[in-house]
Amino acid sequence: MARPAKPKSLKATVTHLQMTRRPRAITPLPVNLHATLMKATDIPLHFYRYLQWQVGREWHWVNRLRMSDEHLSKIVHARTTRIFVLSVDGAPAGFFELSDIDDATVELSFFGLMSHVRRRGLGEWMLGQAVSTAWASTPVRVLVSTNTLDHPAALPLYQKMGFEPVSQNQAIVRPLADAEILALMKAETPASG
Repeated sequence: MARPAKPKSLKATVTHLQMTRRPRAITPLPVNLHATLMKATDIPLHFYRYLQWQVGREWHWVNRLRMSDEHLSKIVHARTTRIFVLSVDGAPAGFFELSDIDDATVELSFFGLMSHVRRRGLGEWMLGQAVSTAWASTPVRVLVSTNTLDHPAALPLYQKMGFEPVSQNQAIVRPLADAEILALMKAETPASG
């Protein structure tokens, strides 16, 4: 029996952006949507991985999915990490994560929506909420990065919000292999009793 082929590594151009002043206006929540945005104060790792997978699988968000529980917990449960979960009609729909790099710098580490709520006007609203939350701690700057494997609207949306590109670099992304995906799914499935 032939071994499954490993997925080919992908090349990406990473754009690093920064915002040095709070935006003047924030987009309101689209009408007729029942959305909530709540801070996850002690997010379970299985739920965090679910968010990473559901939001980021199309865009090859793989780094956090490959981390051990111990390593991942040190990041997501750190005092310097803040995670906010978006729900639409009572179901998870996206999230954003902020990291306090130092007193002067906040990074928008992750930001995204699940596929079932895209194209409903939520992206710009949620990015506005993320940026407002980042500026609430009065940093000097807010950082974000995106790459050419990300949603095509990501870079234009960041720039529309007021982020400005400061540098670029090349990166290689190694997509999850089928065996890694299967292991993730098995780890998240409760044992039947």
